[in-house]
Amino acid sequence: MSKRDFYEVLGVSKDASEAEIKKAYRRVAMKHHPDRNPDDASAEEKFKEANEAFEVLSDGDKRARYDQFGHAGIEGQTSGGYRDFSDIFGDIFGDIFGGGRGRSHVRQGADLRYSLDLNLEDAVQGTTVKIRVPTTVACEACDGSGAKPGTSASDCSTCGGHGQVRVTQGFFSVQQTCPRCQGTGKQISNPCHRCHGAGAVEETKTLSVKVPPGVDNGDRIRLSGEGQAGLHGGPPGDLYVEMAVRPHAIFQRDGRDLHCEIPISFADAALGGELEVPTLDGRVMLKIPAETQTGKLFRLRSKGVKSVRGGPAGDLLCRVVVETPVHLTKRQKELMEEFKQIQETEGKRQSPRKSSWFDGVKSFVDGLRA
Repeated sequence: MSKRDFYEVLGVSKDASEAEIKKAYRRVAMKHHPDRNPDDASAEEKFKEANEAFEVLSDGDKRARYDQFGHAGIEGQTSGGYRDFSDIFGDIFGDIFGGGRGRSHVRQGADLRYSLDLNLEDAVQGTTVKIRVPTTVACEACDGSGAKPGTSASDCSTCGGHGQVRVTQGFFSVQQTCPRCQGTGKQISNPCHRCHGAGAVEETKTLSVKVPPGVDNGDRIRLSGEGQAGLHGGPPGDLYVEMAVRPHAIFQRDGRDLHCEIPISFADAALGGELEVPTLDGRVMLKIPAETQTGKLFRLRSKGVKSVRGGPAGDLLCRVVVETPVHLTKRQKELMEEFKQIQETEGKRQSPRKSSWFDGVKSFVDGLRA
């Protein structure tokens, strides 16, 4: 009896990809597996046929010879074997969870995060700081292999170097990480004296971090390759330095703008004058007009922050707070009493907000009585 075309057996075209062939094989094998068709002899034959087709078409060399010479080109080179149902499930779960055979056990090291405390001046103007970071680095003695110099790791005796073992429960079989080698597929008989087989050692390293001008809370600087050491020769992770700007005694930051409160005396608020105001660039003179009220905002252009993301600098917004004098002398009290009496005669003209507020209160109370 002549054999059917292997592409026809799996139901794929001759230009099918490796992934398409594997998917088709799983579908056919699941359908005709003898465990699912215990009393159907033809199903077992179709299952074996699918196994043989997959064995050839999943192998690049065999597939090339088959495409050129047909069945004659691979005669005697197929096992005609029988793949257990657990093999099919093992392939499926292996692809999903990364446990397939022959996969590399090299792993990139973990990323690290470092919180860098900055004062507002350094965050706005930029600086360079040195930080000490506890981390793991590849062991120099064994070059990260974990094995004693002059020796090497061998395949794990439990999983045979696959890094996975199969656990069968009834009808199903699922791959799990090998408990002996923890998925590495290797075991070390003679561990390195320095790292004790880990392939990495703990160290504290000093790094120089250049903080660009304009950073803010939560901004991060990435230092490539300064994270944890990789496993089994894998590349190291990265270090992310996160900015944590401390509260400032004078300024509060809001994006590009800075805010501050300026206490002024009752006399300065009433008569006006000039005040020296601090900025992050130095001191400037701020002109206070006469009759300035508490809460008045003065904007100093371009005295804020130039963001690390670019664009123009923000502004400095100064909020005036009129301070009531305390610890008055006898003479000051006399003058204040005299001023109070004079002011009461002027009424609404000199205290318009006070007069309108009391008028509103009077109307409210009269309305309740009515």
